[in-house]
Amino acid sequence: MTAITILLSAAAAASLLTQSLPLQAASGFGDAARAAATLAEPAADTIYKVGALVVEAPWTRATPGGARVGGAYLKITNTGAESDRLVGGSLPIAAAVEVHQMSITDGVMKMRKLEAGLEIKPGQTVELKPGGYHLMFTGLRQALQQGQSVKGTLQFEKAGSVEVEYRVEPIGARSGEGGKKEQHVH
Repeated sequence: MTAITILLSAAAAASLLTQSLPLQAASGFGDAARAAATLAEPAADTIYKVGALVVEAPWTRATPGGARVGGAYLKITNTGAESDRLVGGSLPIAAAVEVHQMSITDGVMKMRKLEAGLEIKPGQTVELKPGGYHLMFTGLRQALQQGQSVKGTLQFEKAGSVEVEYRVEPIGARSGEGGKKEQHVH
């Protein structure tokens, strides 16, 4: 086989694996194909605005059935002249949405609720991500399922509230880059 024939055969196989669900299920390569398709998709560019704050790419991880908590992540940029604070939010399927910080001190992981919220200073971008600042959904009444999205509200001390939609990524996801590009300005 020539190099071009091999390349074309590989491209055709990759295309079939990432686009054909019946082939994925029959071949046993479904998980690998979905992972490859996810990696091939661009990072999410979902944007929400409230006052001087810009909220980008909210996402959460899928939870196993029976889980009572979940975490959510996003990026917030303050384009204004004064500080604001993310103080919490709401989610219809959760009892509460709290702002938390996770840290590791002397090899011990610690997590705490930020009672006063998370400050976003003028000109600053704060990223809520696994292993650091994050939102904690407590009292979940149903599982978060991969591939779905859930609507909720973020609450800021000065800017007020903004409705956002969290993309649900796989259990254990380290980033929310599996979604499609779209832009919402509210």
